[in-house]
Amino acid sequence: MTAEDLPLQHARTKRFSLGVPRGFTVSPDGDRVVFLRTESGRSTTSLLWLYENSEERLLADPLALGDSGEVPEAERIRRERARESSAGIVSYATDTAVRLIVFALSGALWAVRTDEGVPRRIPTQGPVVAPRPSPDGSRIAYVSDGALRVVRVDGTADRALARPEGPEITYGLSDHVSAESLHRTRSFWWSPEGDALLVVRVDNSPVQQWFISDPADPTRPPRAIRYPAAGTANAELSLHVVGLDGERVEARLPKEASEGHPAGEWTDPAFEYVVHAAWDASGPSAVVQTRDQRSAYLLRIGASTGLTTTIHHLRDAAWLEFIPGTPAATATAGLVLTTQEGTRGLLLTGTGARTPEGMYVHELLGDGGPPARAKPRVGEGDRLYFTASEEPTETHVWSYAPEKGFERLTDEPGVHRATVGGDTVVLDSTTLDGQTVRVLRDGGPAGRIRVLAERPVTEPRPRFLTLGERELRAALYLPTSYEPGSGRLPVIVHSYAGPGAQKVVKAAAWHHAVNQWFADQGFAVLCVDGRGTPGRDRAWETAIHGDQLMPVIEDQADAVRAAAKLFPELDTGRVAIRGWSFGGYLAAGAVLHRPDVFHAAVAGAAPTDLRLYDTHWKERFMGHPDVQPENYERCSLVAHAHKLTRPLMLIHGMADDNVAPAHMLRFSAALLAAGRPHTVLPLPGATHSVTQEGVIDTLLRLDLDFIKKSLNS
Repeated sequence: MTAEDLPLQHARTKRFSLGVPRGFTVSPDGDRVVFLRTESGRSTTSLLWLYENSEERLLADPLALGDSGEVPEAERIRRERARESSAGIVSYATDTAVRLIVFALSGALWAVRTDEGVPRRIPTQGPVVAPRPSPDGSRIAYVSDGALRVVRVDGTADRALARPEGPEITYGLSDHVSAESLHRTRSFWWSPEGDALLVVRVDNSPVQQWFISDPADPTRPPRAIRYPAAGTANAELSLHVVGLDGERVEARLPKEASEGHPAGEWTDPAFEYVVHAAWDASGPSAVVQTRDQRSAYLLRIGASTGLTTTIHHLRDAAWLEFIPGTPAATATAGLVLTTQEGTRGLLLTGTGARTPEGMYVHELLGDGGPPARAKPRVGEGDRLYFTASEEPTETHVWSYAPEKGFERLTDEPGVHRATVGGDTVVLDSTTLDGQTVRVLRDGGPAGRIRVLAERPVTEPRPRFLTLGERELRAALYLPTSYEPGSGRLPVIVHSYAGPGAQKVVKAAAWHHAVNQWFADQGFAVLCVDGRGTPGRDRAWETAIHGDQLMPVIEDQADAVRAAAKLFPELDTGRVAIRGWSFGGYLAAGAVLHRPDVFHAAVAGAAPTDLRLYDTHWKERFMGHPDVQPENYERCSLVAHAHKLTRPLMLIHGMADDNVAPAHMLRFSAALLAAGRPHTVLPLPGATHSVTQEGVIDTLLRLDLDFIKKSLNS
């Protein structure tokens, strides 16, 4: 293969994600590790595996089980919210001992025991979504047609515990905001005794209805979705304790925050979001958050009465951040909470300890089955495990024990994660050299789980930089064959630069390879993590409060100038910018507002009208559009379409139900009305996650051609 083959390899490997083990669960005794992985770096079917006695064993192959690939609509939506790119077994759940594993396949319920290894289909009354066994493995709860049902593991006594009272009501499924913005993928939790469940009821009827059509197929009717755009009604959520004996109690959640709720230009203390829920030995609990996101209550729920007690009131003047895995009740550390001041850290109420100043905590680790944030725990010797950054480009695994304090367990620069069970730690490490998954027992090596992902045919060579007064973390890519003094290089800025994601990391990642491929076509490529991105501190993240556009653009512009001072070969008279989603929004905004720095842009799936994005995510940064319309006017691109003076290409999937195609169409219409030439590339049938071979690879080449022509390169 040659470097020109990278786009096709990028497409066929689903951004090099195939063959990567994921979704680890470690048994409480530390003897077994369950995980998902495709058979190779080109296979798109995810299989269920067991690691035991230092050996890997296949537990379930979807193709051998007759997987048709068809999934219920609720499962399709769940996968889109999770950005799932593979097929087959893409999620699973286990009992407490990690002996019984259950999963859904083509709407059917399957179970396999780790000590038997023979999958068997369990008959159900309808198509299955989100199955989860009881702690003892005797029953399985699942959702079918919006109802929460339970069936014995032998396939008998299948019955509904909670039926939807209307077509827009579901039990046990996440609403759009919870799945997309809060990343709460679970909506029911078993009691430790397995005799009841805590269940989220969702009433979507207040949410406005949108229609997503396929213009390429006029015979197909549009698909109706409930989308809570900024300033409009959310789904109504409630929590219910549902017993296997038929008893049902609704939790008496508080209506709104009272004393101590932070003030603001826009204040809405009504509790509209369920951020987290759990059921441990002390009973069911939940975290509810206000509409303005400045207050959250951690509540203990009476299982038999539904009465709630406020355990803790979290508050923040801008918005609350929740570290995945928190809050958690632990034996030694007590209640573990997210701190809201300084850097994003942990407060261990049982010992009074806090993570050190300057440490940014990413996740409190757990062993309760995927996702890891579901059941945080104390591991070996009552050690608490978490991931954190001291330097934004690296993430390391840490532990805490009262007798030892905080200890860093990883050393090599990179992004490290872990899953814990008993005295076993599965250490998932990605460095610039690639990814390894090591199994540690009693702190020592006990084996490895194979990583089958392909290496990019283009070898990334990022130079990591700290630029300007704000010490912007950046990565610069120059052509592999470039020699200093051989000529000036046009520049491509390829940043995401939005909340919730870092791109400038010292770890092998698909964007490093893609950026190097662009560089090898004769460019200098610059990637910058500016204000609003995670990994630094609260002031850095909240610097975009009320203005999600201009600070981000200024950081990119400053980085271009600072990088050119260090590398005079960068031609600042020829600078293009490209990106997807928030990165696409940044790219389009950059040529509108800073044409002096950015001379062409490729904007994919860009949210150009911020009023069209969802409530929780957009109101977090911009406030309420009816109270603070100036924020939306300033940061939306449609209102500034008349400013375009540079070449701009807009790309959008026409089946995107996250950033709806209306964003691109409204922006294009405004550009046309203002007499501003631009290019539009619609992608029929594509969602927000474009992974199809023949599309994603072609897009890279089209991006390159457009940039070359626009910069006369």
